[in-house]
Amino acid sequence: MPALTLHLSASPHVPTADVFALISALDPAGIAIGALSGALLAARMRQTFVTMAFFAVVTGVGGGSVRDLLISAPVFWVHDAWTAPVCLSVALVVWFSPARWWHDGTRVIEWADAAGLGAYAVLGTAKALAYGVAPVPAALMGVITGCVGGVIRDVIAGRPSIIMRPELYVTPAALASAICALGHELGLANALVWPVAALAGFGLRGAAIHWRLGLPAYGRAADEKD
Repeated sequence: MPALTLHLSASPHVPTADVFALISALDPAGIAIGALSGALLAARMRQTFVTMAFFAVVTGVGGGSVRDLLISAPVFWVHDAWTAPVCLSVALVVWFSPARWWHDGTRVIEWADAAGLGAYAVLGTAKALAYGVAPVPAALMGVITGCVGGVIRDVIAGRPSIIMRPELYVTPAALASAICALGHELGLANALVWPVAALAGFGLRGAAIHWRLGLPAYGRAADEKD
């Protein structure tokens, strides 16, 4: 009796030219925003310039590096001449700028994170799809791209990571990634899907910052009843 074989149809790849066009458009600004949040955290902690530069680089490239390793792609910033200098330039700007510019450092870090979160979630999803990753894992790659840099920054800084609090953080990245993957599966134009997905992620994260929106914690309702 012949063995039964399950054949799953592979999703068509996002056109490579479109992905690299997206990378070219978003990478400098997105990396700079991520690097800014890392440099500002080092500034708040009154660290040396070396630490500030390290935080800027790790935050700027952390999520994309993990994504590239998982999808067996060349790690993007290792093969790009501009990524590391962009991160270091951001650290220099923060180091030599007046401290009063960053007086409300926590809020600036949060909004800088939010600005990069949606865009990088879309970038990560689109790149994973271009490498033949199925839609659901590709969306998870988008979440990793958007969130992991900030997580690494917080862990190194020894402060509680945002993902350990109920406030919405991973959810906005997941929303942006899911819209990107769904639009790809429906065959919609990338020029429409990608901006909508990025804005949706940024909008939800911005609402969470402004109104402190969060998800319910496990067991809370039962504890209140007790």
